Amino acid sequence: MYSEKGFLNKFKVFALFGGIPVFVFLSVVIVPFLLGIYMTITNSTGTDISTEFVGLQNYIGAFKDQRFLDSILLTFQYTFWSLIITNVVAFLLALLVTSGLKAQNFFRMGFFTPNLIGGVILGFIWQFVFTRILVHIGTSMHIGIFSHSWLADPSHSLWALIIVSVWQNSGYMMLLYIAGLTGIPKSLTEAASLDGANYWRTLKSIKIPMMVASFTVSIFLTLQRSFMVYDTNLSLTKGGPYRSTEMISMHVYNDAFLYQNYGIGQAKAIILFLIVAVIAITQVLLMKRKEVEV
Repeated sequence: MYSEKGFLNKFKVFALFGGIPVFVFLSVVIVPFLLGIYMTITNSTGTDISTEFVGLQNYIGAFKDQRFLDSILLTFQYTFWSLIITNVVAFLLALLVTSGLKAQNFFRMGFFTPNLIGGVILGFIWQFVFTRILVHIGTSMHIGIFSHSWLADPSHSLWALIIVSVWQNSGYMMLLYIAGLTGIPKSLTEAASLDGANYWRTLKSIKIPMMVASFTVSIFLTLQRSFMVYDTNLSLTKGGPYRSTEMISMHVYNDAFLYQNYGIGQAKAIILFLIVAVIAITQVLLMKRKEVEV
C-alpha cells in the first residue's frame, strides 16, 4: 500500500512538471517523424495519408534524382569548408580573448553578437554587403575579385554562403573553446613553463589535448548546423544562381512543398536525417576516444 502511494505521488509530480514537455515532444517531434517514415513507403500526399504501400519506390526515386545528388555533394562541400574555417577562427578568437587582452570581455561580446542575429535577417544584411558595399569597393579601388556581386556568380556564390556561416557561428564556437581553455588546470601550464616549454609547445602538448571535449562539441554543432542550413540559404541566395547554392535542406523543402512531390520529398528528408545522424555519431565516437582525463 505504501509503495502504491509512493508511486502515485511520484507519477503526479511527473505529470505536473514533466507531462506537458513530454506531450509536446511526442506530438511535435516523435509522432511527425514516425508519420513521415510511414509516408515514404506509401503513396501519400501532403493533404492525404494513403494506405497504398509502394515499398522503397520513393527512396529509389530520390536517388535517381540528379538534382538531389548534386545538392548532397554541394552540401558536403559547404559543410567541409564551414567546419574547418569556423573552428579554426573560433579557436584563434578563444586564444585571443583569453590571453589577457585589454577589454577582452568587450571583444567576447562583439565576436558572439552575430550568433544572436536570425538567419533570415543575417542573409539580407550580407546580401546588401555582397551586392552593394563590396561591389562599390571593388569598382572604386579596381579590385577585380570584388568588382561584381559574388551572389550572381556561380563560382563564388557558395563561398559567399560559407563566409556568412563562418561569421555567424564562429562567436558561438568561440565560447565553447573559451570554456575548454579556462578549464585547463593552471598547474599543468605552470609546470610546463618551469620545464622550459614555450607558448607554442604548451599549446600543442597541453592545451589542445586537454580541449578535445570542446572540439567534440564544437565540431558536432558545426556539422549539424551546416548540414541543416536553410534560413540563411533562403534569404541570401535562394539556391541560386542556377541552383549553385541549393543545399539539401532547401532542395527537400522545394521538392516536397513547391513541386508537390511529397512522397519522394519525405524520403529525401529521411535520407538527410540518416546522413547527419551517421556522420555526427561517428564523429563523436572518434573524438571521445581522444579525450584526456584530468
